[in-house]
Amino acid sequence: MAPRSPWYARSAWFACGKAAVPGAILPTLGLLAPPWSVQAHLTPPSRPMPSPPEPAGGTGSNEAAPTPEATPGPAAIPSPGAIPGPEATPDPEATSGPATAPAFPLCAPLLEPLLRAWLAEDLGRGDLSAPALAGRSARAAWIAKAEGLFCGGVLVEPLFRLLDPAVEVRLLVADGEAVRPGQRLLSLEGSAAALVAGERTALNLAMRLSGIATATAALVAQLAGSGVRLADTRKTTPGLRLLEKYAVRCGGGVNHRLGLDDAAMLKENHLAWAGGVAAALAAVRAAAPWPARLIVEAETEAEAEAAVRAGADGLLLDEFQPATLAALVPRLRQLAAERVAAGGAALVLEASGVRPEQLQAYAASGIDLISSSAPITRSAWLDLSMRFESGAA
Repeated sequence: MAPRSPWYARSAWFACGKAAVPGAILPTLGLLAPPWSVQAHLTPPSRPMPSPPEPAGGTGSNEAAPTPEATPGPAAIPSPGAIPGPEATPDPEATSGPATAPAFPLCAPLLEPLLRAWLAEDLGRGDLSAPALAGRSARAAWIAKAEGLFCGGVLVEPLFRLLDPAVEVRLLVADGEAVRPGQRLLSLEGSAAALVAGERTALNLAMRLSGIATATAALVAQLAGSGVRLADTRKTTPGLRLLEKYAVRCGGGVNHRLGLDDAAMLKENHLAWAGGVAAALAAVRAAAPWPARLIVEAETEAEAEAAVRAGADGLLLDEFQPATLAALVPRLRQLAAERVAAGGAALVLEASGVRPEQLQAYAASGIDLISSSAPITRSAWLDLSMRFESGAA
């Protein structure tokens, strides 16, 4: 199902982890060919088992001698400027080799305002504890406290460098890799005040994203070998959509629409108020300012068949039982084959309203995609911590 023309995308799509191809643009149902089309750059991120846990290092306070360059006073976010790109530096202490920096082509104009807002939420008028650390440099490490998939390392360097451009970050684990309790994930070195000021914000983001990646991977594992892909939804935390969808990819899922402008999905209200499936599709197709996929959410078999005949690119089959889909899908495929033979577009079949314990039954029905909000809306955070180490430079 090749794209008919260049597709509009306001989003900068991203790859994840060691499988990332720098600059790769990963498709969604609304943007390019279906995400389940097997292409080299669409391979889900590899998640090799980690090396044995490394020692966590010291847990006491840092007693490094003050440096004359440091300026006392509450930590604050520096004036706006370009955020250095996240580059991983090999760490000789990493037993499994240096992690490759994920391809994350969110440019500074998109990412920097988010990072600044999140830091400002915690810093407020300034960190009142900063004077206790004036003039001191420090080293710290992130440690996994639970088993799961790590995600969020790509944000650590840009975030801490907003507080102190001299902070150095070494990634020991790539986003999308499995981790074990006690394993070192990354190391940091720089101003002690900056490390303390950014600690909570950075960990909160990483724990949230790691939880989503871990939950996604658990569901994706149930679909292994079926050829059916797991997609996310627009049920995301306001302000975190880009990152939460990135975490889904790190867990092996694929991204659905980023927003309402990536594809037109016509739901129950659209169909009722527009006068039916054919009228709704015709109106959207005639007015679309850029090439866009047209998806219909069908709640009955008749509605699904009508949508295929009217030229929908995709069907979201909502809350159908697996047995019903097993009988319906062949009929929809036949209708789609007839329209392809006449020069029409191919059809994508997606199931929603699926409980996690039913994934395999739905995958056996012949659909292409299962969409679920569960990895984002129901996942628990993955517990991580930052431990300060003695002997700073």
